[in-house]
Amino acid sequence: MTGSLTIVGLGPGTPEWITPAAQATLDAATDIVGYGPYVDRVPERAGLTKHASDNRVEVERASHALRLAAEGRRVAVVSGGDPGVFAMAAAVFEALEAGPAEWRSLPITVEPGITAMLAAAARAGAPLGGDFCAISLSDNLKPWEVVTARLEAVLAADLVICLYNPISKARPWQLGKALELAAQHREATTPVLFARAVGRPDENLRILTLAEAIVAASTADMATLVMIGASSTRLIAREGAAPYVYTPRSVAKMPCATSQGRT
Repeated sequence: MTGSLTIVGLGPGTPEWITPAAQATLDAATDIVGYGPYVDRVPERAGLTKHASDNRVEVERASHALRLAAEGRRVAVVSGGDPGVFAMAAAVFEALEAGPAEWRSLPITVEPGITAMLAAAARAGAPLGGDFCAISLSDNLKPWEVVTARLEAVLAADLVICLYNPISKARPWQLGKALELAAQHREATTPVLFARAVGRPDENLRILTLAEAIVAASTADMATLVMIGASSTRLIAREGAAPYVYTPRSVAKMPCATSQGRT
């Protein structure tokens, strides 16, 4: 086969956060495949064909991209953020495993991007300085009972938790339930970030307490990354500006100590 397929991370929104390697893939592609709003972020040019689709047909989209590559096209499958984080990379490999054996001879690569939790953390300070995890609140592909079981486990482990897909029109209640569950394990003053559309013109970052976040849950949307701090996550107040948020790297009583003994 002469075609190829690359799954590309476009980052959270601003073009400056697209890696040079990802941009080179987009520039060389004959076909762009992806969810409509992500496809729209790739400029039109001669020799490029765009294939946009709805946001709930990931495996079908991946199969279409593999068929195009098998026909000899240079295909770029685009995702927002990083394609390996709740995005199209897994869908492509799922379609590859279930598809014709000849697809496995295609050269398939993944170009990483800046995922939402890293962009949000950079805006806030260093909330991911200690151990952390990422959980999708969407129950489209897994039962809600699995979501809550995983939340219980990581809350008990005292990790910083990054919540993707926190709320939608079809499931407006799940973020509130997740935050109420967090309140059973964390203090009401625990820092919680609502980071919406980081890197885009409508970017908004709110630093709330857990108690405030429960009340504000309905104000989040699918463009919001919610980050629940660990018990050690703390704020550094600043006059006339939002506080810095950080989580110490060590699990110790002294917040300035690290596992290497340096400050």
